[in-house]
Amino acid sequence: MNIIVVGINHKTAPIEIREKFFLTAKEQDVLLSELKCNPSILEAFVLSTCNRTEIYAHILNSQNYFEEFIQLISRIKDLHFQSNFKKYFYMLTHSEATRHLLRVVTGLDSLVLGEKQILGQVKEAFEHAQQKFLLSRDFNILANLTIRAGKKAQSETEIGYGGSSISWAALVMAEKLLGSLKERSVLLIGAGEMGELVVDQVVNRGIKTLYLMNRTEERAKTLAAKYQAIPTSFCDIKEVLSAIDVCICSAGAPHYILEKSTVEKVVKLRDQSRLILIDISMPRNIDPAVATLEHVVLSHLDDLTVVVEETMRKRESAVGLVEDIIEKKLKDFYSKLEKISESPTVLSTPP
Repeated sequence: MNIIVVGINHKTAPIEIREKFFLTAKEQDVLLSELKCNPSILEAFVLSTCNRTEIYAHILNSQNYFEEFIQLISRIKDLHFQSNFKKYFYMLTHSEATRHLLRVVTGLDSLVLGEKQILGQVKEAFEHAQQKFLLSRDFNILANLTIRAGKKAQSETEIGYGGSSISWAALVMAEKLLGSLKERSVLLIGAGEMGELVVDQVVNRGIKTLYLMNRTEERAKTLAAKYQAIPTSFCDIKEVLSAIDVCICSAGAPHYILEKSTVEKVVKLRDQSRLILIDISMPRNIDPAVATLEHVVLSHLDDLTVVVEETMRKRESAVGLVEDIIEKKLKDFYSKLEKISESPTVLSTPP
């Protein structure tokens, strides 16, 4: 069985490169359709998160798809393909590709070691491919085994000890910069899944005021009612930024929604008080040039690894146990494939 993975992640590329290859749900649909039309690809699924974009494929032959897949993603993203792109990507084959997937789902390959969200993201990737009829017998077996490995790692080891999500790491970063969020005012831009995770954690920290801003104001109002927060419009962004201590942005827009010129005007209204901006969007939604402004601290995804060292030490002690789970699941997968290949084909007789 020829399994390959071609991808880019936080270990191989900085955020300014990764964000170019991040695939929206619609772009993933296009990519899956392209893969389905390739007669040499038997099964496939695509995983695109804030830290990685990967194509997993069960291929008919040992053809090298490395450059072809990078060109395919580039075309979908409307990027002019450059050979320089290849240095940021990797390709793994056969058992190494399968082992990599198991490392991803168990959180061993995450930006934040032991991140729990990745399990749900991998599950969604399988379901998405299944809806496009891109999963057959072998990848269905792989999907079931992969999800069980992720659940087993979380429930039977301390790989997920303490907080684990990007949203949690963002709040730890804010607390490191401010000492505490107690009696502080916070603005959250983006009320999607990641945004709700931020809200769920921030309300337990004794903050004074929480503002919620979202492209769809109705969604912001619904979430605000649930958590006793204040929904606000983007039209009021300067007024709100002038009144808060921390802004966490998880909007997921395809462009910058906070420009340097806007924040520059806000700084003049703040009487030299420090403004903390944390951008956990992919692609980034806060102009990186904002970091050059006086009294402004801007952090993004790649900065979050420095804030979780204590928790990481506890989790690192569980890595060996998780690797044991991975090797056992890897062995189980190929054992199942071998048994299936050895089983005689039974033709059913029509009734």
